[in-house]
Amino acid sequence: MAMKIRLARGGSKKRPHYAIVASDSRMPRDGRFIEKLGTYNPLLPKDSEDRVKMDMERVQYWLGQGAQPTDRVARFLEAAGAKEKTERKNMKKAEPGKKAQQRAEEKAAKAAAPAEE
Repeated sequence: MAMKIRLARGGSKKRPHYAIVASDSRMPRDGRFIEKLGTYNPLLPKDSEDRVKMDMERVQYWLGQGAQPTDRVARFLEAAGAKEKTERKNMKKAEPGKKAQQRAEEKAAKAAAPAEE
């Protein structure tokens, strides 16, 4: 059985509140889970102690059993010091596409040509 440590959403519309749960990866996001490991309240300030609460002993148990944390939960574990930081991909979203880069190079070449003369 493939286990995940992930967030299960609760709370009303525009007022999210998440439970950190250990569940079978085939179950739906807010569906059946095996154990509740903590809570996450994104509405609280980032420096608040109550923003993320986890039972680290049980989290370590599930990680030892082979459970894989999702990206967001992995960041919580890194912040808590329970997991080593992983290298993330820099997706280079700010860079323009190939054609836009070619147009910029051509424009720069045209501007440089009269300056040389």
